[in-house]
Amino acid sequence: MRVFLASRNTKKILEMQRILAEHVPDVEVLGITDVDGYDEPVEDQPTFAGNALLKARAGVAATGLPSIADDSGLCVDALNGMPGVLSARWAGQRLGDKELADARNNELLLEQLRDVPDERRGAHFACAVAWVRPDGSERVVEGRMDGRIVREQRGSGGFGYDVVFVAREHDAEGLTSAELEPGEKDRISHRGRALRELAPYVAADLTSAD
Repeated sequence: MRVFLASRNTKKILEMQRILAEHVPDVEVLGITDVDGYDEPVEDQPTFAGNALLKARAGVAATGLPSIADDSGLCVDALNGMPGVLSARWAGQRLGDKELADARNNELLLEQLRDVPDERRGAHFACAVAWVRPDGSERVVEGRMDGRIVREQRGSGGFGYDVVFVAREHDAEGLTSAELEPGEKDRISHRGRALRELAPYVAADLTSAD
């Protein structure tokens, strides 16, 4: 059984493979790099769910396979929920060098929050994951991870805003998501929660179509 995950992120593909394999042991997850000449759509929707559906529908159109896509971002209370869907491009148009783009985004965010007191630095990561089948049926689930923004970048793991975000579950020790073990981050992350919620539906659809 094969499904398509509209992503170039190898870690994300392997994560999806692990989660789905708990429900469908012989599932194979393909990514964008497995499809020659894949044309990625512009993520121009105003919501995470809208962008996730846009990408999953494009995946079905390009591959003929049932497809999964996600969209996620950081929502900061003091910035009225921004960067939100603009998280990847907060410091400007996303660059080819993702590490450089992440660094610029984090530097800008910390500067914008420089004068915000600790008690008002609440934030959460949000994620929407879409599942679209070739017959046109669709499902979207959402995940969330609450926490706060610290005042300096810490940690070498993860990506994006992980270096400045402390999840509520690790508030006492003050560990950023970039300082967590991968398995622990997957357990509490917005994306991990959404994928685990979606996995049984994906498994049911795959087995019923087999």
